[in-house]
Amino acid sequence: MFETLDYSILQHYWYAIIALLGALLIFLFFVQGGQTLIYTVAKNELEKKMLVNALGRKWEITFSTLVVFGGAFFASFPLFYSTSFGGAYWVWMIILFAFILQAVSYEYRTKPNNFLGQKTYEMFLMLNGIIATLFLGTAVATFFTGSPFHIDDMNRSFWDSPFRGLELALDFTRYATFVNLSLGLAVFFLSRVLANLYFMNSIDHEGIIYRARKSLFNNAIPFLVFFLFFVGNILMMDGYAVNPDTKEVFMEPYKYLHNLLQMPLVMIIFLLGVVLVLLGIIRAYFTTKKCGSKGIWYTGIGTVLTVFGLFLVAGFNNTAYYPSFTDLQSSITIFNSSSSEYTLTVMSYVSLMIPIVLAYIIYTWRAMNKKKIDADEMKNDSHAY
Repeated sequence: MFETLDYSILQHYWYAIIALLGALLIFLFFVQGGQTLIYTVAKNELEKKMLVNALGRKWEITFSTLVVFGGAFFASFPLFYSTSFGGAYWVWMIILFAFILQAVSYEYRTKPNNFLGQKTYEMFLMLNGIIATLFLGTAVATFFTGSPFHIDDMNRSFWDSPFRGLELALDFTRYATFVNLSLGLAVFFLSRVLANLYFMNSIDHEGIIYRARKSLFNNAIPFLVFFLFFVGNILMMDGYAVNPDTKEVFMEPYKYLHNLLQMPLVMIIFLLGVVLVLLGIIRAYFTTKKCGSKGIWYTGIGTVLTVFGLFLVAGFNNTAYYPSFTDLQSSITIFNSSSSEYTLTVMSYVSLMIPIVLAYIIYTWRAMNKKKIDADEMKNDSHAY
């Protein structure tokens, strides 16, 4: 079946899969967002325990998705992997270290004779929530604003900055830095919005529901401000276009706006996602029910659609999805960075297992959330985090 497909179709197919995995990862960052709220939504140790356990039952899904996302990128677009992970390694090492802190914290937070103390591990969880969302959002923004690297004739990549990726968030002499940070902050506040919606959906406790609803509004406003700032900038900026005949990269005014207009399906996906995100927030904030709000599903699905659409805008329609602002012709595209046709074909058959994996995740999720977490369960559960 896949052997009959054109090489270009396989390349676009795998970029779309990567985009979907990235979108799912951003949705699952509600775990990271929730970790930054444990001292805001909870007012005593029992409530804090309820929040940590609600998140602890899902953190491994987020981590697994991150690993699959990175592994799929490595297998399908190795040039991007070697350039970004090998060049901006300080950014990726900090992100990975933050996830190590998360894993250790859930494992040892309530263990007896914990010499670091429970609060130390809770601080680790908060650090993971801040670093993972802010840094990954900033890194994704460079799909539009560019990075400092060049690639030689032997496909060896070289990072043109001694700061190894940190300059993308700290070099305030470039306006693009503010665009990068705006997406990082948008992802951070979105993760907190999703976390509040998740708490309202999975925990049976009136005080937590009340404070989560209040926190929802406080985080939705800055999320919308930073998200609109980012989207407005990328739609108005010059983008990294690729000549379909010569594969030459050049700057095209309003490139990403053109991509949206020239790909109606992608535009529908993106706009529908934005509407669902807003609908979920509004539904949850104005509901009068004690708990059981379904806002997480509206906003969650909307998040996946919106991020998926953004990734497609960054890479489809003859666009360099990982551009270089120091050497334009070194910019990475779907065409010059993918694995061989044979590799993509074999991997495409493996990708047919994705629906099975998703079905398993949905089944596991439903089983864990069949009964909402309440105070009695936390008092009687000897295996709580």
